Amino acid sequence: MLRIPLTATTLSRAARAVRSLGSVALLILVSASSVPAWAAPPRHALYHPVRTSIAALIPASRALPDDRKAELQQLAAYMNDRRAAKKPVNLLFICTHNSRRSHIAQLWASVAAAYFDLNGIAAYSGGTEVSAFNPRAVAALRRAGFLIDGGGDGANPHYQVTFAAGQVPMELFSKKYSDASNPQSDFVAVMTCAQADESCPLVEGAALRVPLHYEDPKAADGTPGEDATYDARVRQIGSEMLYLFARIRR
Repeated sequence: MLRIPLTATTLSRAARAVRSLGSVALLILVSASSVPAWAAPPRHALYHPVRTSIAALIPASRALPDDRKAELQQLAAYMNDRRAAKKPVNLLFICTHNSRRSHIAQLWASVAAAYFDLNGIAAYSGGTEVSAFNPRAVAALRRAGFLIDGGGDGANPHYQVTFAAGQVPMELFSKKYSDASNPQSDFVAVMTCAQADESCPLVEGAALRVPLHYEDPKAADGTPGEDATYDARVRQIGSEMLYLFARIRR
């Protein structure tokens, strides 16, 4: 039997086909995309540079401000309720252009799930507009230990990202949060930037909406402090995802 991998690219193409073929194709697509929840790689398989980054972030994750802890604990409570009910947890990180913060959060959430041996939790990202996965964010994530291939020419290149040995690569590229590769209902909308939070009063399909704003490292683009600013944002988001996932019951 022919098996076609359900990557973000194939799902996007399938969605375009649905619009052309109508409701019968929609039923086929829904059936084909009903796959089990993403399984986190085992903790021991994490790349050594990623484990080194985690070790450096753990102290910061324990020293977050109380107001930030409260925001993350709200999300943790919802995730624990879902897991107690034997339901999958889908986190959709949203910023305006899906170019920096939302991708960084998606990747660190995926790493945290692996680090704490938590299956049934999947992380996604999207924007209110489409641009491109910013190469400065890509470079900062590489410095944190992620293996990122792909890119190249084109206005919106696709990247294949791994952080553990034997892991199926994650395909990252800029897309709207409603893209076919993202969950369409019963997900948590995690708003990683204030602009997207304000300009998008309704996230269709979200079961919960959580504001978790981060300063945009874009402000440092082209300055001497560019790398340091991106590295700091990668560390901040990573430490907060570790704090969050440390509070999820197995």
